[in-house]
Amino acid sequence: MHKPRIIDPMVHNSSSRPRLSPSSYEEDIQQVLAPRLAYFAAVARHEHVTRAAHELAVPQSTLSRAMVRLEEDLGVALFARKGRTVSLTPAGRAFLTTVERALAEVERAADSVRADADPATGKVAFGFLHTMGSETVPALIRAFRVDHPRVRFQLVQNYGEAMIERLRAGDLDLCLTSPVPDAPDLVARRLDEQRLRLVVPDDHRLANRKRVRLMEAADEAFVTLEPGYGLRRITDDLCAEAGFKPRVAFEGEEAETLRGLVAAGLGVALLPPPAVARPGVRELTVTAPRAAREIGVAWLDGHPDTPPVAAFKRFLLSRRGHLLPEQAPYGSVPAP
Repeated sequence: MHKPRIIDPMVHNSSSRPRLSPSSYEEDIQQVLAPRLAYFAAVARHEHVTRAAHELAVPQSTLSRAMVRLEEDLGVALFARKGRTVSLTPAGRAFLTTVERALAEVERAADSVRADADPATGKVAFGFLHTMGSETVPALIRAFRVDHPRVRFQLVQNYGEAMIERLRAGDLDLCLTSPVPDAPDLVARRLDEQRLRLVVPDDHRLANRKRVRLMEAADEAFVTLEPGYGLRRITDDLCAEAGFKPRVAFEGEEAETLRGLVAAGLGVALLPPPAVARPGVRELTVTAPRAAREIGVAWLDGHPDTPPVAAFKRFLLSRRGHLLPEQAPYGSVPAP
């Protein structure tokens, strides 16, 4: 069924014309105008329907009808006609200025998405945990770029729940997170496991120990990440498994900030190994319960991958079991 032409009720008052609410008119006029903007710009540029039709590779009659319909739908004369030659009216010149800007923006947008999808030089929007930023992620990108030297990365460093939100919003292609999410709209794959240490001040009563049961720290004050961080959830769960609820002295956003506060004597913390050893603390292996966190990669289910995203995803999955830097065997601890 042929869709009725959209006529601005503010310009055409004939009772035979459809009358639309302002919101309905705005939505429908965009659908009507958009396909004709390139046609209008070509006719305006050539000031000749035949030459414009030749450039656009459309029949002249099609182009002529499109321009007549465009003027009718706008309710404004855009062209002054003399045979097949046309010239812009003042309204046409004003309209052309905006149309050219709109078409240029569309062209820039098209160039941008094509560039992002280019197999050799495209873009990967990649999110990762704060604790992965100092060593793990730089090493991954460096290794990936051996074979893909010109792929660009848009990096986002955040806590797990915030990254999942950005993944769902379409801001990220992939994210490296912990715990590994389990949700029907996401695909997640376990990549590695990272052991957690009980970090204590170097003058602490447990500082000369190499191994400790977590219950032995039940009376200690803990410095932890804020609620919503995956490591905070793991800390709470491990303490509950050990038989106590941690007494929290401070909640922060960075693991290394917590390590510094431990060195200052504010409390103890469950943390992954540091990239560089920090003076003033001892890192103890927790023997019971087994203190570790899974690291995984997640993406939106059913979301099509561009070639660079697909290549980086394959690369990450190929690193299963070897994602993280070498760690001391479970049950041992590096010498202070």
